[in-house]
Amino acid sequence: MPRTTTTSKTKATSTAAKPRKPGRPKGGPKAMDVHVGNRLRMRRSIIGWSQEKLADCVGLTFQQVQKYERGANRISASRLYDFSRVLDVPISYFFEQYNEKQKPATFKYGFADSDQDEFLDTGKWYDKETLELIRIYYSIQDQKLRRNLVKVIQNMAEMQGTEKKPK
Repeated sequence: MPRTTTTSKTKATSTAAKPRKPGRPKGGPKAMDVHVGNRLRMRRSIIGWSQEKLADCVGLTFQQVQKYERGANRISASRLYDFSRVLDVPISYFFEQYNEKQKPATFKYGFADSDQDEFLDTGKWYDKETLELIRIYYSIQDQKLRRNLVKVIQNMAEMQGTEKKPK
């Protein structure tokens, strides 16, 4: 009868931690990956698409789109090209307003008023409610109606004392 022995060497290799997969950043997603994912989510939301619809257009599952949008998975060059094509934006769109010195969810450039800095710094730009408001705003074809809507919103904010009147 053959004798089976277990050496400490085989135990050590079986319980050793698996090596990290290449390309995965240690300590969470990189700021650029989060930024590109946020831009992907913003564009998808502005045009009113679900994660499922975007996933179908590029041959993915909606879970993979979720991971891309969170920055948990990096987007390859060919996949970024696919996204830019179906979302009708240039590839550079995903990198616009990225600033290495800022948090991933903020913009270096934004509204003309410096009063908006707080809005940008809080990351509210990527909130679902904000993106829905932008999508609905741009769905209004009449430019005069859009300007009137802005005035109504400014008046509402002034009534609450949260918005300063433009100079």
